[in-house]
Amino acid sequence: MTQSHVKASLIGWQPYHLDHAAQNLVLDHRDKENVLNESHKMRMAVAYGLERFWGEHLRYERENSNESRNKGSYWKAVWCALADLLKPSGIQLPDPEGRVAFNNTDNIKKIATEIWQMPLDQQRVALAVLSQLCDSLVWWTQRYKKQTSKANE
Repeated sequence: MTQSHVKASLIGWQPYHLDHAAQNLVLDHRDKENVLNESHKMRMAVAYGLERFWGEHLRYERENSNESRNKGSYWKAVWCALADLLKPSGIQLPDPEGRVAFNNTDNIKKIATEIWQMPLDQQRVALAVLSQLCDSLVWWTQRYKKQTSKANE
């Protein structure tokens, strides 16, 4: 294969850098107690679709504890990372910066509607990428999760 053929083939291919993004997300949330366990829940939540995955941060936001807010922040960070990862493909996720808050019903309705109205092929690609991102989150969680003091005794 000539150098020009290699360059031409690389132009059309855009890596998503999923593993690197997942590693950064896990490291960014590693020091928050009980947050990394959410990686496993995220992987299971993919099966329920984009709107439910997006809305999970709202459930944690309504709870009045620091731990819940930290968990919600992790879910929101994963959604924002997914939005960034999908940009090269031309797929634009609603609420890419995670700005919708639990107390804003009109914005929640708007974002949910936008997700449901995404073209089916874009939803499928987004879910496939999210699934792989969550697999990577679980992998990095298993490597970087700090042991609790009880586990060390």
